[in-house]
Amino acid sequence: MARDIYVTRSFQRLFKRLPADIRDATHSKLARYLENPAHPSLRIRRVKGTERIWEMSITLNYRLTFEIDGERVILRRIGTHDMLRKP
Repeated sequence: MARDIYVTRSFQRLFKRLPADIRDATHSKLARYLENPAHPSLRIRRVKGTERIWEMSITLNYRLTFEIDGERVILRRIGTHDMLRKP
C-alpha cells in the first residue's frame, strides 16, 4: 500500500532541531512504514483523546504524530514522548 508523505511546517522545524541519529532513525522508520504500516516495531497507535491523530515510535524516547487523509500521510510533530501532550 503506497502512500504519499507530506510534512507540515511545524514538523520540518522540529525535525531540523533533532540530533542526526534521531533524524536517521526517523527516515528508517518512515521507510519501514511505507513497506509495512503494521510492522510491530513502529508501535503505531491513536493519540489518546483524538480521532484522527496517530503516533509512531522512532526510539524509546522519540515519537512522531501523523494524520492519514486518503493516500496521504501528513507528518505533524516530532519530538520526545512529552510532546504527545500537545498532539
